[in-house]
Amino acid sequence: MVKIGIVGTGYVADLYMQSFAVLPAVAIVGATDAEPDRRARFARHWNVAALDDVDALIAAVGAGGLVLNLTNPSAHYEISLRCLEAGVHVYSEKPLALELVEAQHLCDVAREKGLLIASAPCSVLGESAQLMAAAVRAAVPGRIRLVYAELDDDYVSQAPYDRWSSRSGIPWPSRDEFEVGCTIEHAGYYLTWLIAMFGSVESLVAVSACLAPDQMAVDRPAPDFSVATLFFESGVVARLTCSILAPHNHGLVVIGDKGVLEVDDCWDNAGPVRFRRRFPFRRKLVTSPISQRLRFPAPTHPKPPRFGAASMNFGLGPLDLAEAIAGNHAPRLTAEFALHVTEVTLVIHAAGNSSGIRKMETRCSPVAPMPWATHLRRRPRWPVGRRPEADVA
Repeated sequence: MVKIGIVGTGYVADLYMQSFAVLPAVAIVGATDAEPDRRARFARHWNVAALDDVDALIAAVGAGGLVLNLTNPSAHYEISLRCLEAGVHVYSEKPLALELVEAQHLCDVAREKGLLIASAPCSVLGESAQLMAAAVRAAVPGRIRLVYAELDDDYVSQAPYDRWSSRSGIPWPSRDEFEVGCTIEHAGYYLTWLIAMFGSVESLVAVSACLAPDQMAVDRPAPDFSVATLFFESGVVARLTCSILAPHNHGLVVIGDKGVLEVDDCWDNAGPVRFRRRFPFRRKLVTSPISQRLRFPAPTHPKPPRFGAASMNFGLGPLDLAEAIAGNHAPRLTAEFALHVTEVTLVIHAAGNSSGIRKMETRCSPVAPMPWATHLRRRPRWPVGRRPEADVA
């Protein structure tokens, strides 16, 4: 079994531990944090060893072990590089780094040392994302032409976020959220899905802006809105919107020749994925108001209980990496995949109002489906007059 340690015991670390609780194959050997009180609280709550510093953690996981870098985004590069240079594999919270050259350097070091590095988010390995991808592969909606993806989280700066805390009592990291920005924090949730389904982004046009800097109690507020049009090498075009101002909307609509695929929330691994067929009716073109729900024929993956806005298994990514290390094979979430997602994210974040079209420097290989996601359940025959929410093949 691969030994796993955690650097950074802040808010998100609790979400990982909650996920590991339903993954018995994962064992955490210890955790460390720059703040001793936070480290001690986390260790007591989750009954793990509290280690004094990063060096002690690296020693605990040993050569070939895996470190989860759950530190603040500004520390991702430094901590990940330190771990790689010490001979341990790394799974980093998003993004890999705040500069593309640093993210590329991490991938180069990992390759030179024969190590693996990957990055969150891992919801792309979850049931809803895998359902959507399986439907695209099976051409359920026909050839895909256009995608609309929304990641709007309402007017967060006016929310009572000072009352939000994790299971171990860690406050929600408002400073990071407002200084890093909603694009870096959230765009990856759908970028990973889209890149896994449609391949590399060839170019994009984006704008970003900080529209309510007076509402954020930080010195350097980041853009709280961005919108990008992504041109994929496969020919698909997608629009991705991120904001912490507009009313909550995490919807994804994938538009094909035969109809549309829909999901309401990428933060819910078990969120329903539905297909609506398009057909002519008299003198009109109609998208069916009756949806057909997609399902897999067998169980998928363990799902931890919902906490706050998220109902995701944060452990799927680290488990994917750990299994690749133990089995000496390539993970689904590769370094090149993380690097490409990072580049696209950073370009959108920094777009401003005059960047124009940007060509992407990086590319990545397709993401292999999960073993339980190779095909969909066959569609049953429904009695006449019964309103179906059927399964699609």
